[in-house]
Amino acid sequence: MTQSQLLRMDNLGIVVESLDDAVAFFTELGLTLEGRATIEGEWAGRITGLRDQRVEIAMMVTPDGHSRLELSRFLAPPVVADHRNAPVNALGYLRAMFAVSDLDDTLARLRKHGAQLVGEVVQYEDAYRLCYLRGPEGLLIGLAEPLGGNR
Repeated sequence: MTQSQLLRMDNLGIVVESLDDAVAFFTELGLTLEGRATIEGEWAGRITGLRDQRVEIAMMVTPDGHSRLELSRFLAPPVVADHRNAPVNALGYLRAMFAVSDLDDTLARLRKHGAQLVGEVVQYEDAYRLCYLRGPEGLLIGLAEPLGGNR
């Protein structure tokens, strides 16, 4: 019998209050809305352990088609915790990193959607320009501009 193998990471999920604001932000970043749906029913609650859940989702896809971001807005049950303003060294904290072709242009566009730098834009050797920013609702996002041979 052969051992099961990991095929890929399908998506990363983030829970938000405003699906419209999050979709607008990630669209500006360069992702495309693949679809929106409301997920509910006994089968969905069995997966998450939340039982009678009702959640609106928006699936965003990167330009290369390989990565997806699932944005979720829970309608029921109510949200029970808020980790959006936790510092980057909090246990279990989530950060998504995106590679961009022009970090300065991307930052300028995302600032129009309320994005704020967490620290500074820094250069790591001759490989990357990097930064962390807070997007809609304080979500932590990383941006990396590949330099030289990393492009």
